[in-house]
Amino acid sequence: MHPWIGAGPEDRDRILAELGLSSADELFATIPDAVKVDSLGLGGARDEAALLREFGDLAAANTPVSSVPSFLGAGTYHHVQPAVVDAVLQRAEFYTSYTPYQPEISQGTLQAIFEFQTMVCQLTGLEVANASLYDGATSLVEAALMAHRVLRGKRNRVVVAETVHPMYRRVLHTYAGALGIEVVEVAPGDDGRTSPEALAAAAGDEACAVIVQSPSFVGTLEDLGAVAEAAHGVGALAVQVVAEAVSLGLLRGGGDHGFDIVCGEAQSFGLAPGFGGPHLGFFACRSAHVRQMPGRVVGQTVDSEGRRAFCLTLSTREQHIRRAKATSNICTNHGLMALAATVWLELLGGEGLRRVAAASLAAARSFASRVAELPGWRLAWPETAAFNELLVVGPRPGAELAGELARDGVLAGVPSRLWGGSWPDGLLVAFTERTTGAQVDALLDAMGRIR
Repeated sequence: MHPWIGAGPEDRDRILAELGLSSADELFATIPDAVKVDSLGLGGARDEAALLREFGDLAAANTPVSSVPSFLGAGTYHHVQPAVVDAVLQRAEFYTSYTPYQPEISQGTLQAIFEFQTMVCQLTGLEVANASLYDGATSLVEAALMAHRVLRGKRNRVVVAETVHPMYRRVLHTYAGALGIEVVEVAPGDDGRTSPEALAAAAGDEACAVIVQSPSFVGTLEDLGAVAEAAHGVGALAVQVVAEAVSLGLLRGGGDHGFDIVCGEAQSFGLAPGFGGPHLGFFACRSAHVRQMPGRVVGQTVDSEGRRAFCLTLSTREQHIRRAKATSNICTNHGLMALAATVWLELLGGEGLRRVAAASLAAARSFASRVAELPGWRLAWPETAAFNELLVVGPRPGAELAGELARDGVLAGVPSRLWGGSWPDGLLVAFTERTTGAQVDALLDAMGRIR
């Protein structure tokens, strides 16, 4: 049978006979009828041209972020997308490769992963990084579980700022609950930042990790030095989460502030927003904890002839070692996405990344300096430092404002209370280097028409 042609009727009959079944329905008898789908409603067969027209009509129902002024963010950001990134990704030797089990035939993949790890270390200020994870949410979970292992399971509490991305916190609750680890959330103060003293009080002598996000979900910058000191003061590991990785082009990573782990989402590095994915998690820690780090580490060595070479130095996944000794079973190197980030970062370089970050910050500041002039509108925390995302409060709830502005032709932001939270009900408005002055004008004009 050709590998790309599905099983035909004779093949299905032979498989069912081998299983001792009379029909495919018997094979799925254990699935409740309430969740079964009788028909996909695809209709009859179509020729290629008709099918392409139908797909085109479906695609036309979407609104590409490049077609209207867009200020959507909340963990997924629209940054510059150089064509060379996709050109490299589509090379067959990368596009079709899998885990580099055999280093002698995987040097290109291993080198790319090694370079990704190196740049993550440079950006986070930490000594060692792994070969990436699924996304920011799973990287946060891995950080909490790693802290639990480092402290040998003697502390069963994780303290997390409420301003960590709500979806990340949901995933953390799912995993921690199953393992009997208590998760305590700490609400932000009046300035939109999380009090280090409140984090320490919640941690007590039971916490293995204290976790903050900076820039936070609501855009504010935390006092990372004070948070790290507070975490260490109660004997916990300090963890920084970063959902907008471009911020590391201007802001020092948590490693430079004393954090033990810096993790988060690298979607901003060359991955276009695409209906929620694919994303790319990153993870860095201090070398003292490397054997408790999830995933795998690619190292640089020399071959038998003394030439530079690369290999898997640490492989702590359940695929490589006994399941009971694995540090994680939810991680992958997500190699193709890590490659995209690597190409993007190397193309821009350090100066290019700083320029992207600075342009994003400048666009946010331009908006912030003008929004207070609009009747009924204000920044939630005008005196608190932020990067490229701002929480704006208007004359009505955020969900209503987002809908009205969208009907006016502007994707103005994400309702801040979409996932709950104790912060004000408004719009999270994100700016990147792609934001033009004309787009900021269009946003402010549309906001000014709302009463």
